[in-house]
Amino acid sequence: MTDLLETSAIASDFRRLAAEGRLDLPLPGGGRTRDRWRALAALGARDLSLARLAEGHTDALAILAESGAKPVPGALYGVWAAKSGGTGAVLDNGVLSGTVRFCSGAHLLDRALVAAGDLLVEVDLRDERIERDERGWQAIGMAASDSADVTFDRIPVGPQDVIGGEGWYISRPGFAYGGCGVAAVWLGGCRGVVGDVSAYLRDREPDEHQLAHLGAMHTAMAASEALLERTADAIDSGAVRDAKLDTRLCRAAVEDCAMRVLAEAPKVTGPTPLCRDRSFARRHADLLVYVRQHHGERELAAIGDRLLRERGTR
Repeated sequence: MTDLLETSAIASDFRRLAAEGRLDLPLPGGGRTRDRWRALAALGARDLSLARLAEGHTDALAILAESGAKPVPGALYGVWAAKSGGTGAVLDNGVLSGTVRFCSGAHLLDRALVAAGDLLVEVDLRDERIERDERGWQAIGMAASDSADVTFDRIPVGPQDVIGGEGWYISRPGFAYGGCGVAAVWLGGCRGVVGDVSAYLRDREPDEHQLAHLGAMHTAMAASEALLERTADAIDSGAVRDAKLDTRLCRAAVEDCAMRVLAEAPKVTGPTPLCRDRSFARRHADLLVYVRQHHGERELAAIGDRLLRERGTR
């Protein structure tokens, strides 16, 4: 019952923010990328499930703007592009089929941009041939994100529904910048956890070890924030030489920060708030699940390989 109430509250907040225009963020690369990422981070600090839905919506609006298409007025959007475990959508002769995992807002959204092979298509989610299966989402973290497996059963797709053409979705610069936007949300999630830790310590006399853990978390967050802001400025000034590398660096830095926060926070507080404070426990669990969108050592290996090739040693 508690999970349902939380999901309903998140859905209401999401719809209200969209209706008030507070999710009409500056487009990446348009001169105010810092502001865009700061807004996403603020949403992450507020609630990661809410931020996950908001980030997907704002990313979809940015994609549509970059392609020259216009969103349906008042519609809530998402981007569903996962290809986990061999699943994914396929477009064959104008018909969309297949199952996509990790579809946040599965019951809430009005429309979705769905990756189908090398194409991106816009889908009206009111189609009765679209099935949602909540059984595939068993996570405690991000439970309020309304995530499910979504199956498309031969949905007709017209030329007007294809966004950008073959290969456009992942080859455009905005794909990398969207990845940095997700990292900004993760950083906001770190702030939320550390804010809870700071509130816990205000009512106590912290020892030097607790203070050291708190200082370490703040240092990691400050470093990640500085990297994101430097990258945002480079994007807006046209100084980015390798968007994919810069995005990987930002995401790896924030992932490292998140893993530090997840490890250090319970050392400061002990188990009590994890067991007796649902808000604290949910923030911690949400961050643990959400940040695993990052591919860990595979991404770090890609960074190392890129740097060695740049220096001519590979």
